[in-house]
Amino acid sequence: MSVCCGRMTFMSTRLRDGVLRRRLATQRLTSAPLPRAGDAVRLLTCVQAQERDHALFSLSMRSKDVTYSSVRAALDRGDIVRTHILRPTWHFVAPEDLRWILALTSHRVERSMGARHRQLGLDDTPLLHRALDLLPELLRGRRYLTRKEIGAEFAARTGLPESGEQLGHTLLLAELRGVICSGPVKGKQHSYALVDEVVPATRERDPHEALVELVRRFFAGHGPASVKDLTRWSSLTVADTKAALADVAADLEHVDVDGTTLWFDPSVPSRTTRRETAFLLPVYDEAVLTYPALTFPTAHAHPHADSNDPFWAPVIVDRGNVGLWKRTVTPTGVRVETRLAPGLDAMQRKAVRLAAQRMADFLERELDYVEGEGTPNLWGGEAGHPARRQRRVASG
Repeated sequence: MSVCCGRMTFMSTRLRDGVLRRRLATQRLTSAPLPRAGDAVRLLTCVQAQERDHALFSLSMRSKDVTYSSVRAALDRGDIVRTHILRPTWHFVAPEDLRWILALTSHRVERSMGARHRQLGLDDTPLLHRALDLLPELLRGRRYLTRKEIGAEFAARTGLPESGEQLGHTLLLAELRGVICSGPVKGKQHSYALVDEVVPATRERDPHEALVELVRRFFAGHGPASVKDLTRWSSLTVADTKAALADVAADLEHVDVDGTTLWFDPSVPSRTTRRETAFLLPVYDEAVLTYPALTFPTAHAHPHADSNDPFWAPVIVDRGNVGLWKRTVTPTGVRVETRLAPGLDAMQRKAVRLAAQRMADFLERELDYVEGEGTPNLWGGEAGHPARRQRRVASG
């Protein structure tokens, strides 16, 4: 019996490793890079991007746009749009995909935030309508404004959302409704533009056609992945997902791992052709965030294995999560600090340093590499990650 169980464990481990190997190739981290950063966005369909500059590095790792300036230029030109889509957070999306994905998913996202918007007073319909009517006036003629500049315009008038969270969520709703999206970066600040001025018109899609397309695109860009991975990523229901999957299943293949079916597109490149074995992945990278159940196995004595931190991101070596990294950018250099599991050998540590050098080359800065020891001082301290704390609502 022990031999049988041992063989089952061995087979499960091999299947899991094969899944991780294919995912890295599918996402072009270990297979041939795509020509442009925008092609990486199209492959993944939507790329989580609330940490904008880290997300730009994610696109660079998957494409031949190998510097920050080249990827940033794609964003400034509008080849890539940054907006709230799929879930109540920022993503990169291709302009031609913006409208149909919003039409398919935004009503569900907006409903999910109803309680929060009531708390912020955004259930006041006249207040919200005044804001949504004013935004086109402020931004018309490609007059790109930052959130701070829009706040100042609102403050100069009466009966509009106030600066702070109320304004931020108003802009979020305007993005979900397809009124505004990203404009060129101004200094270091995100600016807003009118969708109708910067995103070319595209044909409307039948809801089921759009649903099938989103499901197909997800598995082509993220496979092997489960239905649960897709519903978390897309905000779609399990029922809708399974209905669409039935229409595309003939074009997909699947593998069952520990009782879970993982779907993938066999036509997508799956061979490892690049030499990189180590990656400094941003904390919200699609290769990490998409798969909460079957993800990179954590090395023994990992410096911090039980939760995520928005400033310390995962170090991946040989398809294993072996540590943490963070960066500090100065005008001339970038300090990359790592905390690695003690079991790494000299070659693996060298691979991590080479990954740090790729980060410095992306930023076109000199590298200051520091390999620290132990668990760093993580955000939230002993009280835990702030995102996990119970929200306190003011009384009265």
